[in-house]
Amino acid sequence: MKTRAAILSEVGQDWEVTELELDEPKAGEVLVKWVAAGLCHSDEHLRHGDIVPRFPIVGGHEGAGIVEKVGPGVLRLKEGDHVVTSFLPTCGRCRWCTAGRSNLCDMGATILEGSLPDGTFRFHKDGEDLGGLCMLGTFSERSVVSEASCVPVSKELDLTKVVLVGCGVPTGWGSAVYAAEVHPGETVVIYGIGGIGINAVQGAKHAGALHIVAVDPLANKREMAEQLGATHSAATAEEAMETVQELTNGVGADKAIVTVDIVDEQVVQSAFDAVSKGGMVVITGLADPTKATVQLSGAVLTLFEKTVKGTLFGSGNPMHEIPKLINLYQNGQLELDALITNTYTLDEVNQGYQDLLDGKNIRGVILYDT
Repeated sequence: MKTRAAILSEVGQDWEVTELELDEPKAGEVLVKWVAAGLCHSDEHLRHGDIVPRFPIVGGHEGAGIVEKVGPGVLRLKEGDHVVTSFLPTCGRCRWCTAGRSNLCDMGATILEGSLPDGTFRFHKDGEDLGGLCMLGTFSERSVVSEASCVPVSKELDLTKVVLVGCGVPTGWGSAVYAAEVHPGETVVIYGIGGIGINAVQGAKHAGALHIVAVDPLANKREMAEQLGATHSAATAEEAMETVQELTNGVGADKAIVTVDIVDEQVVQSAFDAVSKGGMVVITGLADPTKATVQLSGAVLTLFEKTVKGTLFGSGNPMHEIPKLINLYQNGQLELDALITNTYTLDEVNQGYQDLLDGKNIRGVILYDT
């Protein structure tokens, strides 16, 4: 069959919307007609060379849609099911899944290749194979994906809203609740209030933090953070440091979460300096993997017993977290609707990313005709 998709052919190019050939689903796979796809900064990292996948690649790793066809052996899904996809598949059998750490599932090793679990591809153009980012490729009208990437959800839900729980919401929320282990009464600093950081704010609030300091140079993002739970905000790391010192009588924050678009030495150092003895820094944001972006005083790390750690998918279990966050949304304990700043058609994908880079969006979403 044919499908229109936004592809990236190499670093530095714009997204190109083109027609592709799409195979039928094979064993353990389903054909999904997308209803919505989130515009996450991770896809833009590919365009700027911060992360280099197998080119060409179909973009998009945050998606919600309807199953149109199932391949042989599919057990959990049927035609007509509504699904939200996880950008990390979970096999349920590897060492990490069986240990309760399915965000580190071995099946996720090929998410930048974009192949399906059997190592082959479903997107093709002019005889060339194209992968789908994170084994999904949600910047396409339709994709064939692994059953291991799909979470069935109620047909009563608005897929154009719950699409966000496939990546941005659990990553940010879990960064506070699971990775940082925020406890009631703690002081938390969050650096970068985009699609991830705003949900770290929501997570810290949910966990009972007494003080939540949101750090972002853009006033609109600081305002949104304060609407969704931040008790204070700052335009710079220096201002945040002053605020934290005042709030804690010079002790420092308990936790700092780094969710900026591109992590560098400076923001990591600022977060490290902001936390108290025994404090923790969680790094959620990404950067060029060939660059050393964490360079800190080992003496301070040891003598003050500070912790610096990374987190993927907010250290949560995708198949468990996605339904749980939807339940919180349905019960008014998690905001999704307000996170969507603008919506776009597939042909407007480049405008959507320009708006993201210009700081206009908390989250942009591509909507497909259904």
